[in-house]
Amino acid sequence: MKKFSFITRMPNEPGALHKAAEIAKDYDGNIHRIHYNRKIDPNTVFFEISAFETSYKEIRDNLEEIGYLQTSLKPLNFLKFNIFLPNTSGALFEFLNHLTTTNANIGFLDFDDSSKRHDKLTVSLTLDESSSLNVLLDNLKSIYRLEILEYDTEGQNLDDTVFYIVFAQKLREIIGEEDDFLIKLLNDINHIVQELTRLGEDPKRVFESILLTGNTLKDTSGDNFFADIQKIDLSPNNQLYCIQPPCGGNIYVINSPEETVMVDSGYGIYHSDILKLFQNLGINLNHLKSIYITHADADHSGAAGSYNIKSFMHRGTWDIIEEVNRAYGSNAEECILEEVYTGLINLFSRFNPPENVEIFSEEVIRMRGPFPVIHSFKVGDLEFEVLESLGGHLYGQVFFLCQEEGLLFTGDSLINLDSLSKGRKSYNLLAKNLMTSVNVNGKMAKKERNGLLGLIDELNDNLSIEDKKCLICGGHGAVSILSGDILEIYGQTDNYEYEK
Repeated sequence: MKKFSFITRMPNEPGALHKAAEIAKDYDGNIHRIHYNRKIDPNTVFFEISAFETSYKEIRDNLEEIGYLQTSLKPLNFLKFNIFLPNTSGALFEFLNHLTTTNANIGFLDFDDSSKRHDKLTVSLTLDESSSLNVLLDNLKSIYRLEILEYDTEGQNLDDTVFYIVFAQKLREIIGEEDDFLIKLLNDINHIVQELTRLGEDPKRVFESILLTGNTLKDTSGDNFFADIQKIDLSPNNQLYCIQPPCGGNIYVINSPEETVMVDSGYGIYHSDILKLFQNLGINLNHLKSIYITHADADHSGAAGSYNIKSFMHRGTWDIIEEVNRAYGSNAEECILEEVYTGLINLFSRFNPPENVEIFSEEVIRMRGPFPVIHSFKVGDLEFEVLESLGGHLYGQVFFLCQEEGLLFTGDSLINLDSLSKGRKSYNLLAKNLMTSVNVNGKMAKKERNGLLGLIDELNDNLSIEDKKCLICGGHGAVSILSGDILEIYGQTDNYEYEK
């Protein structure tokens, strides 16, 4: 037996759901997930079942035969109008006959003969075909006086009786894709909506967060791209660039006379914008030799495959990329929220995984506080240690430390949150809305942060240059230094906007 999923669109009437369940039972289908929420969409029900392949085909065929199976997401046509019915027995019945013959789906009826508008019936309805809508209008106009209030053939004014179809149309505007793909995606999205609703979240807020995530990425790329940039001179002839794109994680560039490397690649959707930015900064792409990835989230590794160079990462990072589940390797691995979010953000951000990959050794060389040192590498004359995290934010996350220079890349375990713009803070909250937390292990994440702060204090005490502070290169926000218990922005931040 295999697991299958499908979406049904059934009449909002007694016995409809029972009929669908009976079909599944008749062909030995075991329903292990069902979700129906009248407040979201009174006609749509999501099923996941276990069945033999032949039985699943019979179930689908039977549901399709009675008109329940949703196999396409055709744009619907919406019509809202006032109609003046005669004050006679059977007038409403005769009018409804016209709607039934064209398979119109009624979303709203409003009539009260005791009101000031006693002669008007207000109607809203949807139809699959614009030709059917025109036929209906012609028939009604020949018999009744009509006032057209709204007439929409592009699905902008559809009401909640077809919520999922409207939502799918909005998804299509972000990612394109065919009906089969969108139906499968809707099923995955519904699964996290079901889980978050169970946890007390407003389902409409979940849908809004999903669309806002996709639209924000789409609307901040290309002509609307911008970035905040810090350029920091390190030891002689070495420079560090910190690039904050509109959304997601930072991209770092370490430039030395011998080579240039990146730390994290940002979202795939920003790749062409970043290339233009590199050109603007005078960063020579021919000099770019490798990318060092802190962790597997799409905003840190999602453009790595767009560069024809080697990417270095932890085994856990590569496993998460292959499994398409950011909870892989953690005690939250079975959490549907993490798994579906990974697929969604990869899709919206045009995730392009690295192809030329080298995995860090996991043999412990020594310890730095609570963190094992598992690897080392050089960029020019700068020597870095690779520190393995505790798996609080993500399994496989690593930190990069250049002790001599006092340079520490902390991934998403230590960030100067106060340095984030309002827009970036709002965008980052969307992930939390969809997963409840961006850390797969909150207890370990706190321990990681404290361990990094202790390591930074130790580095500050032992740096050879007087008054020099460790530069904290967080996964988001500005490069900062630790002043007492406060992270303070280091140096100057410049703004970059796409030049049209």
